[in-house]
Amino acid sequence: MMAAEMALVKPISKFITSTPNPRAPYSKVFRISMSATSQPSTVKRPSRKPGKTEIQETLLTPRFYTTDFDEMETLFNTEINKNLNETEFEALLQEFKTDYNQTHFVRNKEFKEAADKIQGPLRQIFVEFLERSCTAEFSGFLLYKELGRRLKKTNPVVAEIFSLMSRDEARHAGFLNKGLSDFNLALDLGFLTKARKYTFFKPKFIFYATYLSEKIGYWRYITIYRHLKENPEYQVYPIFKYFENWCQDENRHGDFFSALMKAQPQFLNDWKAKLWARFFCLSVYVTMYLNDCQRTAFYEGIGLDTKEFDMHVIIETNRTTARIFPAVLDVENPEFKRKLDRMVEINQQLIAAGEGNDIPLVKNLKRIPLIAALASELLAAYLMPPVESGSVDFAEFEPQLVY
Repeated sequence: MMAAEMALVKPISKFITSTPNPRAPYSKVFRISMSATSQPSTVKRPSRKPGKTEIQETLLTPRFYTTDFDEMETLFNTEINKNLNETEFEALLQEFKTDYNQTHFVRNKEFKEAADKIQGPLRQIFVEFLERSCTAEFSGFLLYKELGRRLKKTNPVVAEIFSLMSRDEARHAGFLNKGLSDFNLALDLGFLTKARKYTFFKPKFIFYATYLSEKIGYWRYITIYRHLKENPEYQVYPIFKYFENWCQDENRHGDFFSALMKAQPQFLNDWKAKLWARFFCLSVYVTMYLNDCQRTAFYEGIGLDTKEFDMHVIIETNRTTARIFPAVLDVENPEFKRKLDRMVEINQQLIAAGEGNDIPLVKNLKRIPLIAALASELLAAYLMPPVESGSVDFAEFEPQLVY
């Protein structure tokens, strides 16, 4: 989950705010100590494993989310909401119960051997990839677990699906966690559960953001898998061999959120829905593009061109999203990519300004025109003529894999 979590573009604060751990979702699944290599932690806590240091948390670390659980209970109350298609949700539940990947995430000796061969800057890049991915999957686990618990009485079928999705996210986080151990790392996920701040999203924003996150995660994973299958010389670490089946978990999660939105047509069928749909598309796409362009060495390390990879993922995600969102961005217009590239340039200047030796006042003065330029590019991209799309009239649900 949260493959492109919104760390750079924040929705309007009236609707979305950050709060310190408000009745945070909880977990009894993970008490895993994870570590980092040479970077000192900002939080001084003893490592659980001798000889290992803790991961340094940064502003770009994926976020943890919470929502209005009372509103969620109302939305999925079958006596109140007559749009809930119980047949469709029952079919989805059977899909999740099948648990296609129950025995998929089994490690072998290749992992440690491959990790030992990765040295230099590429090693630290892989560390960051595993850290961020593990944190994002664990974030999804916490949110889904709490939704499953809270909706159990209101809608047992939907609640069980959320619980099974939390199973998937926990499995992914645990697998990534084990990968970090190959690099002599450890992340204390139990500590993160209590110490991290939780970002509050209203339920409809959870639907938009999480649907996009799951679908963009699918396209990222399957694209990397296909590329490495065709170019095995870049298969530097065996975790990528698991992406073909792994991405189907992401796809199923996205299909579930699609069904949730169909059951709430008020989130899809008016002018406000079109504006929010475009906003979340832009937030997710821009965040992924800017983040990845700061980490080109990772993609080059596995034989990918970062910008080409990202544009492929954005275009395919946008086409998929157009099946449900009432409007999407015209990402296939060459002007959209030009704006993304301009944002990358401005973001690089912002980073350079922050890393300079100037006093804080001078740094802030240098940032002002750059922030204004970035905001201008974002607004211009948002105001590009959209692609009208989506429908709340759907054929009968048929579970299927997407390749």
